Amino acid sequence: MTTIVAATAATSEPALEASGSSCQSHGARVRAALRDERGAETAEYAIATMAAVAFAGLLVAIMQSDTVRAMLEDLVARALTFAG
Repeated sequence: MTTIVAATAATSEPALEASGSSCQSHGARVRAALRDERGAETAEYAIATMAAVAFAGLLVAIMQSDTVRAMLEDLVARALTFAG
């Protein structure tokens, strides 16, 4: 019985070793891919541009409000009369 266990252990070791090395190489590839920052700046610019467009759209929607428009006109009129 001891011989069978030793034979099983001896035959399974290379299989474990081979699968371990493929796991290590896969893990190394994953780590290398995660460290690779190519394209990160482009993605950041794209996200910032999308946020700026969304903010501009929000401002346009707010500025179309009659209440806000009246407040701004009043503010400008008071500033011009104070300065003049």
